[in-house]
Amino acid sequence: MSGGVDSAVAAARAADAGHDVTGVHLALSRNPQTFRTGARGCCTLEDSRDARRAADVIGIPFYVWDMAEQFHEDVVDDFVAEYAAGRTPNPCLRCNEKIKFTAVLDRAVALGFDAVVTGHHARLGADGLLRRSVDLAKDQSYVLAVLTGEQLSRSIFPLGDSTKEQVRAEAASRDLAVADKPDSHDICFIADGDTRGFLRERLGEAPGDIVDAASGATVGRHDGAYAYTIGQRKGLDLRVPAADGRPRYVLSITPVTNTITVGPRSALEVSTVTATRPIWHSDRTPVECDIQMRAHGEVVPGVVTFDGDTLTAHLRTPARGIAAGQALVAYRSDAAGDIVLGSATIESTGSDA
Repeated sequence: MSGGVDSAVAAARAADAGHDVTGVHLALSRNPQTFRTGARGCCTLEDSRDARRAADVIGIPFYVWDMAEQFHEDVVDDFVAEYAAGRTPNPCLRCNEKIKFTAVLDRAVALGFDAVVTGHHARLGADGLLRRSVDLAKDQSYVLAVLTGEQLSRSIFPLGDSTKEQVRAEAASRDLAVADKPDSHDICFIADGDTRGFLRERLGEAPGDIVDAASGATVGRHDGAYAYTIGQRKGLDLRVPAADGRPRYVLSITPVTNTITVGPRSALEVSTVTATRPIWHSDRTPVECDIQMRAHGEVVPGVVTFDGDTLTAHLRTPARGIAAGQALVAYRSDAAGDIVLGSATIESTGSDA
């Protein structure tokens, strides 16, 4: 129970369904005061208190599990290392993969529990496959697509058939104080929201060149390549204007030379995406599917093929701003909604041309 409205209603619905429910809040910060507070928060001391009050109203036992060290190693350290390597990580996805549905689930099973219930907006079909929520604006299947079939078999998502508005209305009807609590957003372990400052503190300043892709000329400077991501336009210290006068975007990041390469928006277009570490829930044969490559990114049609444990997506429509380190998630539509076929970690992009 995170202390938000979704997990509170999920716990209440699980209890109503006849399950023997125990509420668990995860203490994920070595120093909780350094995590976000207020409306922008997640995993804070006030969230813990909100979760405890919700458990009291529902009438279920409540505990706090300290997983700060594991969270720091598997999520925070991974976040920093990925940026240092010129990649763009998704810490919420990593938290689901390493903490909520591995460490928490393993401990829960060891203690005799059957499953983990969360407030994620996603659905599980009778076939055990993950599907998008009916509320597409709140759908979280993308950040759950890293879960294995075994993990999904021990997961329950009670909110997948409800909209966010319905969840809030139900919370109010149950007299849960979190009914109107704003959703958390941004990165919970960066207290002030300054990702660049957070990385600079851990990686130090590392000045380098910004190079134009067409001419090879140095057109600006940066204080650390780790502070940038593919497709970024703002925040570039460009001292030489483009020949055509148009904006330039980050096309690539090369940590070895500490160089950022920039160019026109059209140069961001890719038609092939290669990914590794696949979690796949169907045969590894070529499949036409819909492909999503950012948590809130557009969905494009394409064909996914496999070569061992390497997945390649051939996009029917070129996509822009695709960064290594993000997840590629493939969906197939049927009468029951969008089914998650699987996911993989993006390694590189290119063009079929």
